Amino acid sequence: MQTRKKYILLTFLASWLLLFLFGGDQLRRFSLFPGRKAEARRNWPRWTDRSLLKSFADPEELQRDGDPSLLSPRERLAAWLSVYRGSRCRMETCFDFSRCEKHGFKVFTYPRERGQPVSETYGKILSSIERSRYHTANPEEACLFILSIDTLDRDHLSGQYVRNVDEKIRSFPLWNGGRNHLIFNLYSGTWPDYAGDLGFDIGQAILAKASFDTESFRPGFDVSIPLFSKEHPQRGGDRGWLYQDSVPPRKKYLLVFKGKRYLTGIGSGTRNALHHIHNGKDIISLTTCKHGKDWEKHKDTRCDRDNIDYERFDYQELLHNSTFCIVPRGRRLGSFRFLEALQAACIPVLLSDGWELPFAEAIDWGKAAVVGSERLLLQIPSAVRCIHPERVLAFQQQTQFLWDAYFSSVDKIVHTTLEIIKDRLSPHRSRSRVLWNALPGGLLVLPDFSTHLGDFPFYYLQHGRTPPAPAVCSKLGARLNTCPSPPFFSGYSPSKKFTALIRAVSQAGSLSQPILRLIQAVSGSQYCAQIVVLWSCEKPPPPSGKWPQTAVPLTIIQGRRQLSDRFFPFEAIQTDAVLSLDEDTSLSTSEVDFAFLVWRSFPERIVGFPTQSHFWDPEQGRWGYTSRWTNELSIVLTAAAFYHRYYHSLFTEFLPAGLRELVDGLAACEDILMNVLVAAVTKLPPIKVTQRKQHKEVVAQQAECRDGAAGTPQPGQRSPSAPHSAPAKVKGTAGSRRFSQRQGCLDQLADWFGYMPLVSSQLRLDPVLFKDQVSVLRKKYPSLEKP
Repeated sequence: MQTRKKYILLTFLASWLLLFLFGGDQLRRFSLFPGRKAEARRNWPRWTDRSLLKSFADPEELQRDGDPSLLSPRERLAAWLSVYRGSRCRMETCFDFSRCEKHGFKVFTYPRERGQPVSETYGKILSSIERSRYHTANPEEACLFILSIDTLDRDHLSGQYVRNVDEKIRSFPLWNGGRNHLIFNLYSGTWPDYAGDLGFDIGQAILAKASFDTESFRPGFDVSIPLFSKEHPQRGGDRGWLYQDSVPPRKKYLLVFKGKRYLTGIGSGTRNALHHIHNGKDIISLTTCKHGKDWEKHKDTRCDRDNIDYERFDYQELLHNSTFCIVPRGRRLGSFRFLEALQAACIPVLLSDGWELPFAEAIDWGKAAVVGSERLLLQIPSAVRCIHPERVLAFQQQTQFLWDAYFSSVDKIVHTTLEIIKDRLSPHRSRSRVLWNALPGGLLVLPDFSTHLGDFPFYYLQHGRTPPAPAVCSKLGARLNTCPSPPFFSGYSPSKKFTALIRAVSQAGSLSQPILRLIQAVSGSQYCAQIVVLWSCEKPPPPSGKWPQTAVPLTIIQGRRQLSDRFFPFEAIQTDAVLSLDEDTSLSTSEVDFAFLVWRSFPERIVGFPTQSHFWDPEQGRWGYTSRWTNELSIVLTAAAFYHRYYHSLFTEFLPAGLRELVDGLAACEDILMNVLVAAVTKLPPIKVTQRKQHKEVVAQQAECRDGAAGTPQPGQRSPSAPHSAPAKVKGTAGSRRFSQRQGCLDQLADWFGYMPLVSSQLRLDPVLFKDQVSVLRKKYPSLEKP
């Protein structure tokens, strides 16, 4: 018996010895050894003398490969899906990608049934889609479907609640269990718990919902949208209260809140506690319980005093004069004040646990908002006081960018939703997080053009920015996401050559023709890479022997005789810079060289010679257009102008077909549309450069195309001299008709954009020592001063 016990004991000890020898590494990972668990995760780097060296970095940071915000969209999507593997729907399982392969990303809206009620807000959403470039009237071409049934308000106590939605959608032959459908919703659930139930089965449809909670949100499939009111503008929208790149004045208040206090029910806990942080000085927290039908039945001892204090302050004044605005949850997770704070450049302090922030798949809210916890309400004041002033300014600037790029109108909210879904269809061609969170924003950066930052005109000048001095970040600051982050760097620069694109509408006969002189002058530039002639005439172009011999390649492209052709993204254009020219333009090689060097310093703008301006006519209540030579300019005609080739893709693919048809039907409207487009993207005016005085007398005499093209301007009407002629001096009915069409074009474009994007300027750039009384030997471009 004792011998058996000895064998058992020896066997047990031997087993433990073998386990420690061969399986000890694995045992350290179990919770039986909590003291070593963290050490096992932090075993890199394995310094031989790490016991002697003090670590100044969190080992978890060392294990991260770079900035997680710079991960590719595919990596981000894979990370999200790995966490939520139990989700019922993903793009891979509940979306038919084959519908999007033939015709691209097209959206079909169900026809509205007679007698079917549609709210004003849902009508705006449908209108935003129907007037966009995504829309198709043919369901066979559609990749995505939108119901005509109003699903925005699913509170059955609401007057806009639509009943029997299940029965209606099941009768649609295209429903297919919700596959490839997108459903919009702003309000779900009702008193008392305001659950997220919509009252009908959405099946496999994508849900674009406000006040989305993280538990029901399906990452990589659903889209969280902001809550907005029925007064939210359809397009355009009011601008933010802080000008771009400006430093706001010191605000009177640090932190403010003014809103309802719920005495009972969901959402009452946080709002009832807000009075604890009010100090009456730089922190103002005002609540009122005077709302609802039976508030007096539930009022407490604080109600009367709170109601008196509540009336002493104006809400808009508080928004204007505060640095931070508390955005607590209401009955639902989201609230209107979130967008109100963004517009006012009042940094949102979010107190809504479990809220999936709007467009969080694309937007980095850590750069524009303080994401707090309802349980840490009392620590919010001390946390925001510790934020470095430079970080505060960066927050404020980012709120203005996000407001203008994604939230200022219903159009932008809807288009952002659609673009996020479109990015999921082709992860290899989707926008990076950098593009979504930097000017001009994801909506204006087309991934079909490129996903490389150096191919766009917006990121060159970021190079050389220095990061702000690092601020000390507390654990609370890290938890609230208020620690400083390094700015975005880009080391790219625009190409050092340009492509000249000449639009020709008449036959070239001899070397004395203006187009031939223009080719010779442009090809003489040391920066010219190639010349492309867009032949927009019924007659065939002259044979190659009639064209001048040039030191750069000369390519002839047959156009479709439409004005919008000049902004088509031709594959022949390989350089970043495009010099757009009319055939009767007169320029010297020195003018071309100087203008190109100016453009390389401002690659996101239009840089050119002939200019015009717009103005508001209060008597007629419309936008006016003038070609008088004044100190104000807002339009540089593309008869002689440099711009980035990306604007060709933006003009052709971003703008809806209706706008291009408008341009093709009006004479000399395409250059106004291009200026409006560039101004809408950059929020900056064009730049005028030096031109010789003799240009204003140039009137080309050229043979016209037979029968002409619809909307094609006649030769001599688009020369650089045109801006210097007053409207009253325009001779002939053709000139008057052309000027009238420009006026109408400007008004129609302002109506389509919802505002006037053009920006006025008084800037003209001249060469150094231009017109100075010094020797011409000291001047780089002396020929510009010759009469």
